[in-house]
Amino acid sequence: MTDVLILCAAAFLAGALNAVAGGGSFLTLPALVFTGVPPVVANATGTLALLPGYLSGAWAYRDAIRASAGMRMSQLIGLALIGGIAGAVLLLFTSSDGFARLVPWLLLAATLLFMVGPAVSRRLAQRAPVPSAGRAGLFAISVYGGYFNGGLGILLMAFFGLVGERNLQVSIGLKNLVSTLLTAVAVVVYIVGGLIDWSSVWVMALSATAGGYAGARLAQRLPVAFVRGFVVLVGLGMTVVFFLRLR
Repeated sequence: MTDVLILCAAAFLAGALNAVAGGGSFLTLPALVFTGVPPVVANATGTLALLPGYLSGAWAYRDAIRASAGMRMSQLIGLALIGGIAGAVLLLFTSSDGFARLVPWLLLAATLLFMVGPAVSRRLAQRAPVPSAGRAGLFAISVYGGYFNGGLGILLMAFFGLVGERNLQVSIGLKNLVSTLLTAVAVVVYIVGGLIDWSSVWVMALSATAGGYAGARLAQRLPVAFVRGFVVLVGLGMTVVFFLRLR
């Protein structure tokens, strides 16, 4: 019962954070590991639990989604799908011990991305676009997202700024679309590869959905800077904990 409560609380808060500022995986992955789920399975299970939030985000911005970055929409979708599958397959071939050693570094990288992401996006918006970064960059980010979901939204927002997208609503819509596509195909690979802890995922998915609804309501009252600061503290705290676990 204690494990269920931990997972419910983590997923609820993760769904709320994703609805406001992102960073939900900083909570779901550690919660699953702390309740005894192997790190690789925890990563896959947490990603599946948060998928409904990606789907609802993409649907909410459906009117803002259009081709960008010098790519046709078919190319953007194809790169997201192929990259997501490649990243998920890479996770299948990563041992639990190997992934456990990577987790603190991945959390640290994702936390730093979350910290500097808005500033980077603003700087990129003032610079000339770099269209040549389009296809290779999107594929690389999609592989990362299929392997480890942390900080994915920040990477995608920075990427669309780099390649010249100046409409914030379009960037958010494309970010939500790419996140949904690569996460959906990644979880299919996880399921086929037997990486999902089904006893945890249903509880977390329901809690994350409820948290997402609550977060969307709270987003109108809480300063985003406050929420982002909380996410950074959680990310740094979880990074320290996982580094200590390696000792």
